Amino acid sequence: MSVTNGPAILYPMFALAAWTAFVQLLIPLARTRSELRGEIKLSDFEPGESAAVPQRVSIPNRNYMNLLEFPLLLYVGCIVAYVATPVSSVMVTLAWTFVALRVVHSTIHLTYNRVAHRALVFGLSNAVLVALWVMIALRVMQQPA
Repeated sequence: MSVTNGPAILYPMFALAAWTAFVQLLIPLARTRSELRGEIKLSDFEPGESAAVPQRVSIPNRNYMNLLEFPLLLYVGCIVAYVATPVSSVMVTLAWTFVALRVVHSTIHLTYNRVAHRALVFGLSNAVLVALWVMIALRVMQQPA
């Protein structure tokens, strides 16, 4: 397992942040398109999202929230790894794998939205992130106090 002293562990964070920003841009696009078609009114969003909002309009928002929940641990983990441990190539690979799986999860969610496929990718991505955190924790515990 090779060790890198460069910022390679930070690049997956940048990629996930860019993907999250892209998904966030889909929210006003879906809402505006639906409003122009007369399917919704802006007031349908006063309580967050009312029952009047069609599923295809609410899915980008739900996916965006998914990208702000558990993936927060990727950002924290990468920063902890960068400042507190020697970063291994396996750690970098796990971080990139998590990002790739979350992009696949989003793509499924935002397109054909088959729950079984989405859940499988979601679960795999979470397992990868847990593995990354275990590696980071083990590395931190090996550091002199």
